Amino acid sequence: MTLWRQRGDIWQLEAERPSRGTVEFIGGSYLAATPQLSYRRLLEALAARGWRIRAWTYVPGFDHQDQANTAWRRFRQLRDADGEGGDSSRLMLRLGHSLGCKLHLLAPDGGRGGAGLVALSFNNFSAERSIPLLAELGQQFNFRSEFSPSPEETLQQVARTYLQPRNLLVRFNRDQIDQSQRLLGVLQGRSGDASLLKEFPGDHLAPASAGLRQSLLGQWADDPAKKRSLDGIAAAVDAWASGS
Repeated sequence: MTLWRQRGDIWQLEAERPSRGTVEFIGGSYLAATPQLSYRRLLEALAARGWRIRAWTYVPGFDHQDQANTAWRRFRQLRDADGEGGDSSRLMLRLGHSLGCKLHLLAPDGGRGGAGLVALSFNNFSAERSIPLLAELGQQFNFRSEFSPSPEETLQQVARTYLQPRNLLVRFNRDQIDQSQRLLGVLQGRSGDASLLKEFPGDHLAPASAGLRQSLLGQWADDPAKKRSLDGIAAAVDAWASGS
């Protein structure tokens, strides 16, 4: 039986075979509050391939830079606590979905170190587009609120301070809010960039887990097609991180 362990605001899952590295995962939007359930199938498929999983749990706010700093600090604290900092034989892979991609890109270390970043369904919309009620309230009460950094500031910051050359951007062919192509252009504008884009079948919630229904209703409720899809995403992430 697969056992998740909570360590403060990080959910950790040990690799099912001798571990060769750690995935530091940040989910998106409301799914991020329970990553051990919301993304269970994907993360457990990676654990089955030899990855230790650490997934940060949070509630999205407006100050994305502050949340990016917090996530990076929490992941680093656990690496230091477990003595992983100086072990060059273990890979460290950053993995994000939707808003989680943005938070990894805003990490205060500029993405340095590790095997790179896998960004699933990158999304960088404004606050008013992400939260439709906000636009209505803004007109009613004459105020405007925006994420910090804003969408344009985010891309400018990536171009200026993000230093990781290896990035795998994954978009899904029925995803109407994916912005991976624009991010790819920014990344490829940097010297020495090795980023690439892959497309898979599915929509914006393709990385989210059938494991949630399974947890509540039992094994019979799992969707075999969804499981195969998530296993395929995990296999592609694993192969890219391994350089194959």
